[in-house]
Amino acid sequence: MPITFMTVFLLVPLGLMVVVSFWQRVGLRIRPAFTLASYLDFFQGVRLTVLERSLLISAEATLISLLLAYPIAYVLAYKARPNTTRTVLLLLTVPFLINYIIRTFAWTYLLGRTGPINSLLLGLGIVSTPVDWLLFSDFAVFVGLISSYMPFMIFPLWMSLSGIDRRLTEASWMLGAPPLRTFLRITLPLSLPGVFAAVIFGFVGCFGESAVPVILGGVGYQLMGNTITSTLDVLNYPLAAAMSSVVVIAMVVLLGCWYAVFDMSTFLGKILRWRV
Repeated sequence: MPITFMTVFLLVPLGLMVVVSFWQRVGLRIRPAFTLASYLDFFQGVRLTVLERSLLISAEATLISLLLAYPIAYVLAYKARPNTTRTVLLLLTVPFLINYIIRTFAWTYLLGRTGPINSLLLGLGIVSTPVDWLLFSDFAVFVGLISSYMPFMIFPLWMSLSGIDRRLTEASWMLGAPPLRTFLRITLPLSLPGVFAAVIFGFVGCFGESAVPVILGGVGYQLMGNTITSTLDVLNYPLAAAMSSVVVIAMVVLLGCWYAVFDMSTFLGKILRWRV
């Protein structure tokens, strides 16, 4: 049953998307054919610049999110009490009870000229006029991406850190290794499967994001997600399918690297053995 469900609702739509990407657009109609025109249009046009920018921004946002999420996950796994860990993990899920678009629009108020952040900066005398680059800029897009996908990254990091055998770190301390060396030689290497899983969650989400660039980036701010959406709006289905196929292939390659580098069964075993 799961295989049938996956085939019908995942593989079939992906297959149709790939097929449509080779079709030909004639006026406002599409005609079944086999042509690489959509792929050539994508890789030879300005949309290739959008792809490069999307890769760069997604990588930067994922890196910043990882640098913020790892210390949080480490504290939850090693320093916090069990009740505190449960509370924090529960609070991380609360924002997802609110509509995603509403949460994104909330940042337009917080980062706006008359928002609380500018009001605080003005009140403290740090600036004399409202800061304009807080909204409708790369900074705003980064804030939106990080706030949206960092919680997804904390969970695999925490589960990976929680699954590390504490006897290994205790043995390192007993042998006289300082905390930093213990972290670099034991904790960090053993948590790499969780790190890579977190990177995949963050990067895939950021790379396919469509709402944040439109709402927080402003008019004309293009990433792959909203570029595909705008292509669909003008009924250019073959080009939209070609761009989507490229995104899917890139994500499959990323997942393939994870499976090739890390033992998936070992990682899942650690997740199943965690204790809060």
